[in-house]
Amino acid sequence: MDELDLLKKDWNRKEEQEKLSAKDILPMLHKKSSSIVKLLFYISIAELFFWIIVNTIPFFVSDSYRERLNMVYSDNALIVLNIFTYSVIFLFIYLLYNSYKSISVTDSAKQLMKSILNTRKIIKYYVLYNLIMVGISMIFGLYFSFHNDPNAAKLLEEMDSKGIFILVAVSILATAVFIVVIWLFYKLIYGLLLKRLNKNYKEIQKLEV
Repeated sequence: MDELDLLKKDWNRKEEQEKLSAKDILPMLHKKSSSIVKLLFYISIAELFFWIIVNTIPFFVSDSYRERLNMVYSDNALIVLNIFTYSVIFLFIYLLYNSYKSISVTDSAKQLMKSILNTRKIIKYYVLYNLIMVGISMIFGLYFSFHNDPNAAKLLEEMDSKGIFILVAVSILATAVFIVVIWLFYKLIYGLLLKRLNKNYKEIQKLEV
């Protein structure tokens, strides 16, 4: 056997090893990706219950909190806000569940990549929505407080232009800090899992080349 035949034999052996490696790696990446999305789904459910508890317990336990809430917000505004907020959370959970099911049933590398990309988009838009809603909620909360709460309205009337400026500046700063805290929370919870999902996506891309 000459050198050319030996080279061809060695090349064929390497190709077989690469094919076997890809065949073995893809199911592992499939299983890991499915587990990550499943965990994201469970976290979203836990987050739903967390916000329900946070919003519900003080309302029923504290009379002063309930009275202040009713004073600041009208009943209809509060109901609409809660319905909208929880509808978005339920929609997010539903989309994540569909993404998990999609990954669970697919055997195609391209379809797995598509499902991972879809999951990343869902998380990205959900986090963005929550950050925007935090800012809007705090702005509307302050607005309703100074218009519907007699004590807050009286305080605003007694302020001069400098006092109002300081109040606005502090409110903006507090809103910004709260948004950053929420962003860090989501980056810690969802960001770590998304990083692992992105790693799987890059590995699948290599197998597709």
